Amino acid sequence: MLTTDTQFLYAELMDVVRLFGEDVPDLSHTFASEGDVFRNTVVVCGQTFRFEEKQPHDGALAFKRYAKRFAKLAVYRALEAVTGRSMPWGALTGIRPTKLAYAELAEGRPFEPLFEKFGVRPANIALVRDVLAAQRGIYAREEGAADLYAGIPFCPSKCNYCSFITADITRTGKFVDGYLTALEGEIAACRGLFSRLRSAYVGGGTPLVLEPGQLERVLRALAPLIPAGTEYTVEAGRPDVFTSEKLDLLRAYGVTRICVNPQSFNDATLARIGRRHTAEDIYRAYAMARGYGFDVNLDLIAGLTGESAEEFFASIDAALSLAPENITVHTLCLKKGAKLKEEEHFLAAEGVERMLAYARGKLYAAGYVPYYLYRQKYMAGNFENTGWCRPGKACVYNVDVMEETCDNLACGANAVTKKLFAGGARIERLGAPKDIPTYIAKAGEVAEKKRALFTGAGAFGKTL
Repeated sequence: MLTTDTQFLYAELMDVVRLFGEDVPDLSHTFASEGDVFRNTVVVCGQTFRFEEKQPHDGALAFKRYAKRFAKLAVYRALEAVTGRSMPWGALTGIRPTKLAYAELAEGRPFEPLFEKFGVRPANIALVRDVLAAQRGIYAREEGAADLYAGIPFCPSKCNYCSFITADITRTGKFVDGYLTALEGEIAACRGLFSRLRSAYVGGGTPLVLEPGQLERVLRALAPLIPAGTEYTVEAGRPDVFTSEKLDLLRAYGVTRICVNPQSFNDATLARIGRRHTAEDIYRAYAMARGYGFDVNLDLIAGLTGESAEEFFASIDAALSLAPENITVHTLCLKKGAKLKEEEHFLAAEGVERMLAYARGKLYAAGYVPYYLYRQKYMAGNFENTGWCRPGKACVYNVDVMEETCDNLACGANAVTKKLFAGGARIERLGAPKDIPTYIAKAGEVAEKKRALFTGAGAFGKTL
């Protein structure tokens, strides 16, 4: 149990406590400040820890930022001392470590000293440095530029690690046509809301679970908004939904990049996690994609239930043997809504750490570079997800979304549109309903609110 005498710090401190697991003993925290001095006292297991930091600041926002920063660091150091454990990312709890690095660089400071202060491991500091290097020429803030997203929340079946708002199409197929009609309208409403499109992305779910005619409805709706030559990704997804007819449609509508998501090349693992395909199906789907000339991303997950480190190593080796343009290495994250979470399967951090270390070493050796990364709550071992690419093959959409450098027009159920103001200093978010029938009923309302947000009219105009 955590107690603090400063309520605005509670959520930040809980993020740190959560890093150490559910068996953390009761902890109390008190905060005081005087001028530029920030004082934090932490009592845990009968031990008292006192920390003092001096930091000049100007204004209430800067005060709160530094108060949160030093309070988190104090609680982390206290728990580290009591438990004898340290975390790969130290006291950093945000999902985007690179954003903090960019913020430091914008102030004219190298980011490394702050990361060292927070206890980030040297290998992860180096990882961030390499990500920033890979983003050169892509990372940019451009007024009026945007990325476009369309979500297809249907899958052939629900994987047991998945916490996304997706629906088994065998049970929800009756909603598909209505959903596509609503999506078409929302996409059409995005016309005129941006001056330049940086990238487009059709995600899910599993977009290729749609029948060819249904898939073409989505592609046709998007076509007027996507200039020729734009980076255009479709999350093709599971290999059991690949057909030549569907790939023909992707190529005809200008798609440049697709994701084939094996998660594992081990048949036993695929069966355990609820996939309805084999490793051989992955190779078949990959060969089909290659035949159409698409850039390809392969997704793998470290820490899948029942999978050994050696089996994960074999999946990394298998992915590398195919030489795709992108390989994304995720760490299993069990959130509310995932079947594995409900079944209370827990993972050993040591095994996941070995998996990620092997992946990093092999990917670097094969000439891949890390170009984006992010973290999530409830992630096994408090590690990270990393996107790797062959030089010159970074996905613009992934960089833009992770770094929040431009507007994002997101259409579909549970899609979150983002509008940046003041050069990114403020971000307004507009989320669509998660439930498919509710989204269908309210898609028109969502589209109206989106136009208001981007044009400064209507209800949103009063708050901009």
